[in-house]
Amino acid sequence: MTSKAEILIVDDEEIVGQRLQDYFEKKGMSVETFTVSRDAIDRLKEKTFDVIVTDIKMEGPTGMDILLEVKKEAPDSEVILITGYGSFETLRAAEAVGAFDYICKPFKIEDVYKKVAKAAAKARKHAK
Repeated sequence: MTSKAEILIVDDEEIVGQRLQDYFEKKGMSVETFTVSRDAIDRLKEKTFDVIVTDIKMEGPTGMDILLEVKKEAPDSEVILITGYGSFETLRAAEAVGAFDYICKPFKIEDVYKKVAKAAAKARKHAK
């Protein structure tokens, strides 16, 4: 296991992924970013990440699809969902499947980092 937390970001808005990646890397995390959810799912089959931060609504596979894939393939990985359309039903369903947390847009990048750091600590503890 590397010393850096391994983070995967999936958001169809390139600017969102880039801002998060830049911030997390400055904080010492290793980050990969995808704007196409299908490409992110393919990458998840190749590598295990500590935390996956994914938008819920995207063209193609959704954030819920990514959550289900992660929990099937890498149950120790944690998933944080980002939503601009926070419905209670969707968030309850995500929680039932094992989402670590969710974030509503617009968000403060520092708040996202705190949740990701907490999720990464939990994932790395369970992976030992």
